[in-house]
Amino acid sequence: MPTRASPGSSRTVAEWLALPDDARIELIDGEFVEKAAPTFAHGRAQSHTAGALAGPFDRRPGGPGGPGGWWIATEVDVLLDGRGYRPDLAGWRRDRLAAPPRERPVTVRPDWLCEIVSESNRAVDTVKKLHRYHQAGVPHYWIIDQVDRTLTVHRHTADGYLVALRAEAHERVRPEPFDAIELVVGALLGDDPDDAS
Repeated sequence: MPTRASPGSSRTVAEWLALPDDARIELIDGEFVEKAAPTFAHGRAQSHTAGALAGPFDRRPGGPGGPGGWWIATEVDVLLDGRGYRPDLAGWRRDRLAAPPRERPVTVRPDWLCEIVSESNRAVDTVKKLHRYHQAGVPHYWIIDQVDRTLTVHRHTADGYLVALRAEAHERVRPEPFDAIELVVGALLGDDPDDAS
């Protein structure tokens, strides 16, 4: 739920950075927006998605364990166009960013962002962030929806995000930009691996 500034004023990046490190607050369009409280299901989807991608991608390119070439992290503060976000997952291509970012917030635009949607944060993730991430030039934005049990992959185009893929829990897909491997959507949603295979 947005925490609104007084009329005529807006929150600043300095105010956002002054909040405690464990505050689950984002700064969007001059307002503090509280992220949804993490549920077990949300945490499980986040950890399953990070695990599915980190093994093959969060490594130097060309190794035996996968295509590599990415830095992947969870819950990292990112500053884009004067707005402060803490996406559920974020990724940077190593050919753009030679070393993992050390600063807070990270000011280098991610190449991929992922939000895990629940009812309480649906409008922020599927409308507001969709527009702002596109405006900032984020090439790929994933929405993992725990309510309708889908993965939606958005690809940046000049006119807005194009839906490159929308898949249900039972489907096996190769979602860009990680299309070098096959993923089961249910596993990203946090389903038991034995049930999602």
